[in-house]
Amino acid sequence: MSFVVIFTIIVILFLFTGIRIVFEYKRGIKFRFGKYVKTLKPGFRWIIPVIETIQIVDIRVITFNIQSQEVMTKDNVPSSIDGVVFFKIVNPEKAVLEVEQYSFAIAQLSQAALRDVCGKVELDTILSKREEIGKNIREIVDNETEPWGIKVLDVKIKDIQLPENMRRMMANQAEAERSRRARII
Repeated sequence: MSFVVIFTIIVILFLFTGIRIVFEYKRGIKFRFGKYVKTLKPGFRWIIPVIETIQIVDIRVITFNIQSQEVMTKDNVPSSIDGVVFFKIVNPEKAVLEVEQYSFAIAQLSQAALRDVCGKVELDTILSKREEIGKNIREIVDNETEPWGIKVLDVKIKDIQLPENMRRMMANQAEAERSRRARII
C-alpha cells in the first residue's frame, strides 16, 4: 500500500512540476534536449521536466535607453547625445535562436548608429532636425535587426549636451542678435 502512495505522489509531483503558464503578452520557446521544438502560445503549457525547457520572450513594445554618446559632428563640435529606442519582437523563435542577447545587441547597434549618423551632419542639423536623424537611426538599426525577428518602431533623440564654451558662444551670439534687432526697432 505504501508503495502505491509513494508512486502516486511521485507521479503527481512529476506532472505538476512540468506545468508552466505563458501569459498573453509573452511566448514560450520550447526546447527538447537543447533543440528547438516549437513556440508555445499563451495559457497552461506542460513540459517534461529535465528533458524539456522553455525560454519566455516578451512580445510587447520594449523601450531601451541609448547611453550618452560622445560625438564629433561634421563641423568638429564635440557633443554628448543620448536617445531612446522602441522595438518589438515579431518572431520570438528567431530572436532567441539568431542572436545571443537581443537587448544588448540592439543597444550596441543603436549606439553605433547614433555616432555614425550624428558624425555625418553639422550641429545645427542635429539641433533642428532631431526627428529626421532619429528616423535615419531607426532605419539603420531596423535593417540590421530584421533577420533576428525584431522590428524597431522608433528612435528618439532625447538630449544634446554641448561643451560649456560652446553654450557661452551661442548665448553671446543670441544676445548680439537681440541687441541688433533692438537697435533696428
